[in-house]
Amino acid sequence: MTTTSAPGRLFGARVKRREDPRFITGRGQYTDDITLPGTTHAAFVRSPYAHARITGVDAAGALAMPGVRAVFTGADLADAGVNPIPAGWVLPGMHTTPRRALATDRARYVGEAVAVVIADTAAAARDAAERVRVDYEELPAVADATRALAPGAPLVHDDAPENRCFHWTLGDAERTDAAIRGAAHVVRHRLVNQRLVPNAIEPRASLGSYHAATDELTLWVTSQNPHVHRLIMCAFVLGIPEHKLRVIAPDVGGGFGSKIYIYPEEIACLFAAKRTGRPVKWVADRSESFMTDAHGRDHVTKAKLALDADHRFIGLKVDTIANIGAYMSLFSSATPTYLYACLLAGQYTTPAIYANVKLVYSHTTPVDAYRGAGRPEATFVVERLVEAAARKLGVSP
Repeated sequence: MTTTSAPGRLFGARVKRREDPRFITGRGQYTDDITLPGTTHAAFVRSPYAHARITGVDAAGALAMPGVRAVFTGADLADAGVNPIPAGWVLPGMHTTPRRALATDRARYVGEAVAVVIADTAAAARDAAERVRVDYEELPAVADATRALAPGAPLVHDDAPENRCFHWTLGDAERTDAAIRGAAHVVRHRLVNQRLVPNAIEPRASLGSYHAATDELTLWVTSQNPHVHRLIMCAFVLGIPEHKLRVIAPDVGGGFGSKIYIYPEEIACLFAAKRTGRPVKWVADRSESFMTDAHGRDHVTKAKLALDADHRFIGLKVDTIANIGAYMSLFSSATPTYLYACLLAGQYTTPAIYANVKLVYSHTTPVDAYRGAGRPEATFVVERLVEAAARKLGVSP
C-alpha cells in the first residue's frame, strides 16, 4: 500500500529501495564477483559414504596435475592448530561433538569434506580432486532419528550412547498429565516435520586472503552475520585476535538462516590462503549445497491435546525427537528446545503444557535454524492438533 505524508516526514511515506537499481542492472557484487590478483581455487574431496573410517589419503595423483598448488587433509589443519567448529549454545549434560573443517578419522555424512585441492583454476581444482584417492572402510549408518535411538543402532560418536545429544524438558509434567486424565476429550496425533534443504539463489562462497607483512587474514563470504563469523573463527577456531581477521559480506543472494553458520569450507579457504600465500576462492555447486548447507527441521512428534466439555484447551503434552545430524551446529541445540517448546501455546490459552525433547545424532548433514527456527515447527504441531480436534468433535476449527 502506498501512503502519503507531509513533506520532509519519513513516517508513513513511501520509501524507495536504494539497492534495487544496481541489482536489476547487473551491477551487484557477490562473493564470486570478487577476484584478487593471483587468486587460486579450491575443490573439496567429499565422502561418498554416510559413515566410513578414513584409513588413508593419497594426493600424489592430484599434485602431479597441471596447475595444482597444494592438497590439504584434516591432519594438516589439526597439526597447524586449527580447532573444531564449536556449537553456539551448550548446557550442562549436553554431549558436544568436535566438528573439524576436514574429517580426520571418520566421515559421518555423505558430502563431509575429507581433503581440499588448491589449483590455479576452478576446473583444474575439480579435476584434481577426482584424482585424490581416499581409502574408506565403510561402516553401518543410520539416517532416521527414531531408529538412531533404538538399541544396537550404529553410533555416530562413540562417546554418545544411543546417539543422544541432549534430553530437554519444559513445563509441568504432573499438572499436564492430570489435565489429560481428567479431560472430556483427548486428541492424539503423530506428526513428521520432514527434513528440508535450503536452496538460496546464490550458493555459498568463500574467498580467503592473507597479508604476510601484517599477519592479517581477510574473508569474503556469503554470510548473514559477518560479526558472528569473525567472533567464532577468531576466538574458537583459529585462536587469533579479532583485529587479525576481517570478514566482509558483500551482496548475499538469499540465506533464510542457512548462511549464518560457520562452515568448514570457509575455514579451509583461510588456512589454504595462509599456507600457500595466494588468495583462495571456493563457490559451491548445487550438489554440494544440497549435501552440505545446514538442513532444517526433521522432527518426529507425538502430541496429546486435552479439551474440556466446552472444547477449551486444558492441557498439551508433546514428545519430540529432533534429528540434529552428524554434528552440532551453531543454533542446532537451541532451535528444537527454547525456540520450539516455548512457542507450543501458540495463540491459544492452554493452562498446562509439557514438552519433552530428545536431540539425536544421525549420519546425515547437520541441522540448524531455517526460516523461523523452531517457531514453524511449533505452529505446525499446534495447528494440526486443532484440525484433528475439530474433526473428532465435529466442530469448526
